[in-house]
Amino acid sequence: MSGVWVFNKNGVMRLVENPYNQSSGESSDSSSSGGSQQQRMRRKILLHLPTSEIVSSYGSLEKILRGLGWERYYSEDNTDHLLQFHKKTSIDLISLPRDFSKFNSIHMYDIVVKNPNVFHVRDM
Repeated sequence: MSGVWVFNKNGVMRLVENPYNQSSGESSDSSSSGGSQQQRMRRKILLHLPTSEIVSSYGSLEKILRGLGWERYYSEDNTDHLLQFHKKTSIDLISLPRDFSKFNSIHMYDIVVKNPNVFHVRDM
């Protein structure tokens, strides 16, 4: 994970993954809007290294995670908006948005950190 961490006007920290790709005369209004920022960032993909498979759905991700010992975690609190996975052998919990279109690089890096040498995040 490379880039520069910056604070928005509202105090939320975000990662600017390629700061040299942005114009230097960016106004404070455009830096606080996520839409223009996302358009400048390259799309990320989650790659399963052993099979070189690009994770393109939660079905394929769940199949891989189950093979690594992860189980779905069902809770009454998260049924509406989250999918969660846990391992019996650790305290780790992977929380993902239920809508795959909201699956982004932050979620991908969370999976990579909790499964070393199994996944990799790449620019598309």
